[in-house]
Amino acid sequence: MKLCLVLVLLLADAVSGSIEKRIVGSQPCKKDRQYHVQIKSVQGDKVCGGALLNTRWILTASHCAEQLVEVELGKQLPWYKINKLSSILKQKIPKEQQFTFTEDNPHDIMLMKLNKDAPAQFPTISYPKLECERPQMKQVVYIGGMGSKKAGGKPESSVKCASTEISECGENDKPASKYQSDESTTMCAFKPGVEACYGDSGSAVEFDGLLHGIIVSDTRDNCANTIVMLDICHYKQWIEDTMKKEST
Repeated sequence: MKLCLVLVLLLADAVSGSIEKRIVGSQPCKKDRQYHVQIKSVQGDKVCGGALLNTRWILTASHCAEQLVEVELGKQLPWYKINKLSSILKQKIPKEQQFTFTEDNPHDIMLMKLNKDAPAQFPTISYPKLECERPQMKQVVYIGGMGSKKAGGKPESSVKCASTEISECGENDKPASKYQSDESTTMCAFKPGVEACYGDSGSAVEFDGLLHGIIVSDTRDNCANTIVMLDICHYKQWIEDTMKKEST
């Protein structure tokens, strides 16, 4: 069972000794994650997720774009709510409207500015605006995405949800080498059977109902057992400053 939809985990029954199949992770999101955005490069070599922060801005991973991309809003909305909105739901976003966090080096986090505002009634997700503390070890966080059922496969047609737990990052659990990574920015999650696959990068990590991270595991041929994320607490001031500056 995976975030990318491999959903079978075998558990031993300690009393009877029988083997039981249980679905413990990825499952249809139902009414959750209606803020989810799908991001595709126009050249067709990248597929990712993102989160709608407000009517004008999307948050995702930098490696998901850095080129002309098409974003699609409303992946989780009922069809009757998105009918007649095709010009808004799908938009091509040029590099000039993509903003990567940089200090000495670029970080794998990006804001995208839409060409046209999403309808005000579209669901969005909020991040901690005042005090912001990252989830602690073993605390449960919630992830979602449209990753394929197998590594290298086509993304799913709907968003799937799963829970996982904050864990220690291993030596190789970090963003791609072109991006900055250290303990102050990077966090990891692990739960047996829950993995991030191709198409899940850039998707939101929820904790206490708020956006606390984005998935930056850049998977192509293999799914990621340990899911690498960036901690939103480190970037929230940059998010606010960038949206204010670039909205004028």
